[in-house]
Formats: sequence, C-alpha cells, structure tokens
Amino acid sequence: MPLRDNPFFGRPLPEVRDTNFAGKLFAIEGADGSGRSTQIAQLSQWLEANGFAVRHMGLRRSNLVAEELEDAKQGNVLTHTTLSLFYATDFFDQLVHEIIPALRAGLIVLADRYIYTLMARAIVRGAGRDWTRNLYSPALLPDEVFYFRVGAAQLVERNFQKNPTLDYWESGMDLGLSSDMFDSFVKYQRLIAAEFQRMAKDHAFTVINANLRVETIQRDLRNQIGRHLGITPA
Repeated sequence: MPLRDNPFFGRPLPEVRDTNFAGKLFAIEGADGSGRSTQIAQLSQWLEANGFAVRHMGLRRSNLVAEELEDAKQGNVLTHTTLSLFYATDFFDQLVHEIIPALRAGLIVLADRYIYTLMARAIVRGAGRDWTRNLYSPALLPDEVFYFRVGAAQLVERNFQKNPTLDYWESGMDLGLSSDMFDSFVKYQRLIAAEFQRMAKDHAFTVINANLRVETIQRDLRNQIGRHLGITPA
C-alpha cells in the first residue's frame, strides 16, 4: 500500500504510525445477492495461484463482539445507534488485529463489505452523515473499492434462490417502511442503493454491473486488481 497524504478515511489511528504497508486492501461492496462471495472466492484462487497470500475480512467476524452482535440482532430490539456502534466495534477490532497486521506482512486483504456498507445502513436508519463519517474516520482507505450494483427486483430473485425467506435486517423491517417484508425489502434496498450512488461519486468507487455474467465480472476485477499488483490476468 503506497504512502498517501492521509491513508485513513479521516483522522489516523494513533497507534498506527507507519502505513507504508507491503500488502494491498481491496473492498468489495454490494447487497446480499449481488455476487460478492462468488467473486471473492474466485479472486482468492487466482491471487494464490499467482503467489499472493490472501486474508479475508467481513462483517461480524471479530473475536471481540461478533457473537454478541449476532445474538443481539436475533432479538430485533437494538436501537439504531447501538447497532451502529456494535458494527463499528466489530470493524475496528478486525482493522487493528487482522487487517493491518496482514498488510504489514504483505498479504492481499479482500474485504467482503467494508465501512461503506456500515455507513449506508446507518444513514438510511437516520444517523447524520457527519456523525457517521466521524465514527469511521480512523478506518484505513482501501487501495480500491468495487461496488456491485444490481437492481432491487433482481436482488429479491437472487435472495429467494438461496433462502425461502428474506432477512429481517436486509429487508429494513426495523424502519417501518412496510408491514410486508417483500415490499420493505425493495424499498430498503433502493434507499441503500441511493446512498451508495452518492458515496460512489464522493469516494471514486469502481462500479461493477453485477447483472453481467460471473466470468465477465471476474475478468474485470482481475484486470483492475492486476494493475495494482503488476500482474496481467491470463
């Protein structure tokens, strides 16, 4: 990761002084059903075949609060502020103890969603943009952010292919958008997509049409990531 004027989203982490990391951080953003997991799995195989060690990170994976966060979500009683703080704690625990050590060791870190998903969710649930930006201010900026864009109707179809029911939180049922989960899902995903549209412009995301064939998307990702690593996809 090359030196930047400020490699953090805002203010730096006080315990991290040297940010000239040997590794790279790539964030894959997108809703459930957008194809993130499939693409990350194929990217990992390709990177490892080219001699790179890969580390994964994602939401609710920290040793500190992941289990407690999942238990709290099952009750569907978290306030929006508490939910945001839970996710922020989960993220920063992974940043300090997993992501930064991996980057220092020269690994490629593939983030299956990053702070931008957490920010979009918080803002849609009523958090102020300044409050949200300040909350994630010490986050490390990825070398590149890929946003998988797919329509709400297509997301519904893909989610039903995987599960017979929609997820309470991914449907935004806590927001009271609709008493019908299907209708709430569509409305919520459109709100999230609108927030991502704003962030994509503000933070120069690479927007991926997730309706394309898996092979086409993978080729595009390899081309983009290959430029950072000095390798050419076969």
